[in-house]
Amino acid sequence: MVVSTLPAFDPRTVPVLAVTDPMPNVPPERLHAQALRARFAAAPRWQPELVREPQFSDRAQAAAVLLPLVLRSAVPTVLLTQRTTHLPTHAGQIAFPGGKMDPDDSSAQATALREAHEEVGLHPRHVEVIGELPVYVTGSGFHVTPVVALVQPPFELHPNPGEVDAVFEVPLDFLMNPAHHRRHALSWQGHQRQWFSMPYLETLPQCASPVERFIWGATAGMLRNFYRFLLAEEASAAQEMP
Repeated sequence: MVVSTLPAFDPRTVPVLAVTDPMPNVPPERLHAQALRARFAAAPRWQPELVREPQFSDRAQAAAVLLPLVLRSAVPTVLLTQRTTHLPTHAGQIAFPGGKMDPDDSSAQATALREAHEEVGLHPRHVEVIGELPVYVTGSGFHVTPVVALVQPPFELHPNPGEVDAVFEVPLDFLMNPAHHRRHALSWQGHQRQWFSMPYLETLPQCASPVERFIWGATAGMLRNFYRFLLAEEASAAQEMP
């Protein structure tokens, strides 16, 4: 049973808080494939910045997503999807490939690999899982395990048109630069709700001007935690966004 619902709003129009983020970029040497493998193999002590969104549903559903780092060059790109507008949850939003755990899934990694194959046609033979990030609880009640993986080209994608409108890639160094992490705030039911966004302008050959990929909400929150993990020694205590 849903106990309440979020108001309909366009997250692009919600004001950005005037807060200067003093955190540095993730050093470039930490973004290469071998450095990423090594960081998960011997993870430093850290805590995620974001662990739980304010709840607007009493659902409690285990889920997993694949955070795919595509090795097209020395610095990977992050593969993301734009969900179709008719889906029952998170319609039209930018997301990692993933979904709820099925009873037959042996682990969060199994769920993430299966869902990525079903959603975008990414075959597991191209995927090297290197670790997991802490569970992120969405406002809609999904307990999401982000499974981080290196993806080796060349590969072919076959997006499921019933779930995915577009598949695109964003440079990892863009997402690991806090200058691109914008914090928004919205008053809702007497409380202030906050979230991050990381808008990215994608250049497409068929378009005269760049297309904005508005990364926000849970996807941006998990990317912010990944940023904190890669910084490690400057990670802050876990908190719940108001």
